[in-house]
Amino acid sequence: MPDESSYLTVTVDKGHIITIGERLYEQSIELIRELVNNAYDADATRVDVTISENEIVVSDNGEGMDLEGLKQYFNIGSDEKLLHPVSPRFGRDRIGQFGIGKFASLAAASRFEIVTQKGGFAARVVFDKERWIREGNSWKIPLTLLNPDPKRGDGTTVRLVELKRSFKPEDVTEKISQGVPIRARDFSVYVNGYRVMAKTHTGNRIPVLHGTKYGVIHGEIVILPAYRASKEDMGIEIKVKGVTVRRELFEMASWGKAATRIRGEINADFLPLTSDRSGFIEDSYRYKAFLKAMGPIMNEVRRAYNQLASAQENRRVARAVKEAMQRVHQALLLNPEFSPFGVVPIAEESAKGGGETAVETPSTKKETEEVEVQDIEPEPPPEEQGADSGQVGDTEKAKKEKKPSLRIATPNAVVRRLKFGDAGVTCCLDHLGEDGPECMTEGTIIYINRDHPLYKRESKKKEAHVLNIARLITQEISLMKDPENPREAFNRQSRLLRDAFRDTTEAPPKGKRKKRAPKPA
Repeated sequence: MPDESSYLTVTVDKGHIITIGERLYEQSIELIRELVNNAYDADATRVDVTISENEIVVSDNGEGMDLEGLKQYFNIGSDEKLLHPVSPRFGRDRIGQFGIGKFASLAAASRFEIVTQKGGFAARVVFDKERWIREGNSWKIPLTLLNPDPKRGDGTTVRLVELKRSFKPEDVTEKISQGVPIRARDFSVYVNGYRVMAKTHTGNRIPVLHGTKYGVIHGEIVILPAYRASKEDMGIEIKVKGVTVRRELFEMASWGKAATRIRGEINADFLPLTSDRSGFIEDSYRYKAFLKAMGPIMNEVRRAYNQLASAQENRRVARAVKEAMQRVHQALLLNPEFSPFGVVPIAEESAKGGGETAVETPSTKKETEEVEVQDIEPEPPPEEQGADSGQVGDTEKAKKEKKPSLRIATPNAVVRRLKFGDAGVTCCLDHLGEDGPECMTEGTIIYINRDHPLYKRESKKKEAHVLNIARLITQEISLMKDPENPREAFNRQSRLLRDAFRDTTEAPPKGKRKKRAPKPA
């Protein structure tokens, strides 16, 4: 039995070191990202990645390494970056931690060479995988001192030779754009001479800034336009020190198609990473605090999406109701006797004024903008009006148009007004509930229920949507003409619909008049 003075020596097999390096990343392309991040940690302002059939060269203009720096570089598991987490020149939060990433290059190359220069020191180090293993217990690697090159300046060049696989520049560019702090100031990366740019998304931007007891969560989430929706690259990039660790969907997995429009970047430098930096230590308090903070952030994103989707839907409904009312306008010109306001005076094509029939779009400046609802209050009774109101002349009172009150309109209602001379009818498409009436009329306001099952079914296709709205408008207009004779009203509605859709392949005529209505005696 050994006594207390006996010791065991802890050893590490050389092959195991290489195996860890080769298996450190799921994809060998990650090694290029690792080399670029090393340059970032070394305060480089420019990194050039050159990819050819037989080799990859990563060259930077960082601070370089002296002899002690090279020793530290090959010190596996060194805590140098943990002890000095901020770079000396630019104050960058250093990315590297474990010092084993350099061996990941052996997954794609049989040998890597390092040429570095710092001040008056310059050297080359060659790490040959087969030679290193063949030398058994020797852990030494060859180092050659070089004459400093004043033209080159400080910096480091890593060359991977005898590649085992090929790399496409576009794939490398994609990986660098995600896995490197490419947005950092005074830092740029070039692949075969072309600068790598950070991805940008167009759409509605939602800034994120939230504090936790472990650190700050900040970034931006974007709601893409509907035509840009895609399942590719779905989710939000979670970054630590400017590097994307992985994409997260959070609760968006239950959002359906809405999730295909959400992109973004969230920075949380306090999150603890796994050794290969491809994930988080999920049972840590820091990660749990991060998930808790992201809950209300994602709720805000969902609310913003719903508001945006509602605005887009309103624009679609506004276009449909405008076309429907133009067609109803066309039918009333052909059948002026069906107007509930008497004979419609028709203006000349170039004329403008109160006698011309037209479709009005209240609170709208552009066709693509959302229609705003104007809540028009009824006029107060005479006894509540001021003393001066009685002094207003009859002429001025006649000029004041009595506007209907949209008493049940919600903020998401779409309103259009169809004028008949000086009178007219207002159409309000609103959410009245699935059990509410399909349509109804109060005075000269026609309400159409957007929640009615028939409306929802017909609104899925543009042509059916326009036809259904026109059907409901002509129905109510016909009932206004003679509410005591519904059979006659339905006959009038049938004729109005026929003339409204006389030619569905062409847009309804605007201003063109086939004949004038007879003037009243």
